[in-house]
Amino acid sequence: MILRFFRRNDGRETIQRLYGAIVAHSRDPAFYTAYGVPDTIEGRFEMILVHAFLLFHRLKDESTERREFAQRVFDAFCVDMDANLREMGVGDLTVPKKMKRVAEAFYGRVSVYDAALAEPDDASLAHAVHRNVYADDGARIAEAQALALYMRRAVTALAAVPFETFAAGELPLPPATDINFKEVTPS
Repeated sequence: MILRFFRRNDGRETIQRLYGAIVAHSRDPAFYTAYGVPDTIEGRFEMILVHAFLLFHRLKDESTERREFAQRVFDAFCVDMDANLREMGVGDLTVPKKMKRVAEAFYGRVSVYDAALAEPDDASLAHAVHRNVYADDGARIAEAQALALYMRRAVTALAAVPFETFAAGELPLPPATDINFKEVTPS
């Protein structure tokens, strides 16, 4: 125990704290109740992807050194996904194939969400959220629009957060309950 005070701080604890914040935000019960995100393995995975995306979207224009910080958070995500697959009983020979699909899903979401956020309205983002998070469930269009609005507000809020806050292991996001569903009009 005493030796831990003499260890060089390599930032692992901060990375784990920041990744833990991503997971904690993704587990907010409001997403599974008010927003109607399916409370399934897939639904929870999608919410982790949404919150990881929000952090990485914020950090993408930082310096190379700071983007390396984001890479370390992504690495923590991969380690966690690998461990979860093994815990669910996925065999050692199958884990790499599943991890490839996890990475493809992540990069696919990043590409689609980034492009949708570049649009002036939320229609593209709501469509992407509807397709990915809700698996095109026609009954969940309003919820997809509300989640897109949450994401847009989170991006705006994170833009004002200094990098040092993330480097301290914090991910200050607006509460999921801040969305007034009356603002959302199904199209």
